[in-house]
Amino acid sequence: MTDPKPKLSFHVQAIRMDAHGSVAHCKDADVVLDTDLAGRRDAFNPAELLLAALSACMIKGIERVVPILRFGLRGVEVRVEGVRQDVPPRLESIRYEIVVDTDESDHRLDLLHENVRKYGTVFNTVAPGTDLSGKLVRKG
Repeated sequence: MTDPKPKLSFHVQAIRMDAHGSVAHCKDADVVLDTDLAGRRDAFNPAELLLAALSACMIKGIERVVPILRFGLRGVEVRVEGVRQDVPPRLESIRYEIVVDTDESDHRLDLLHENVRKYGTVFNTVAPGTDLSGKLVRKG
């Protein structure tokens, strides 16, 4: 009997630098975090980081399936908007638009979108607790 495939794990360390910000460390990368109560324009706040993670998940999912589907692709842009509810504080809805620069058919675009929704780790983590919806369209 073979052992099941070990689960992938992720490790991030965040450190408060001062009252105006923090830094997250992962692998060989650092990300400045907006943890200032007044906010700051040069860093992502926690909600924006979540939306950026969702966007990155969608793009990475596309990168993963493009070679499998032999999908012709020149570029991808993801636009995401979240609406915050105050009590309790949470993102109540997230809308996205994935813009794909391609000559592939509409059927193939639908197939690509299906893969993004079905196999994205962050997508599938966020979706059950949020009104998450969007579309994948051709750049034009």
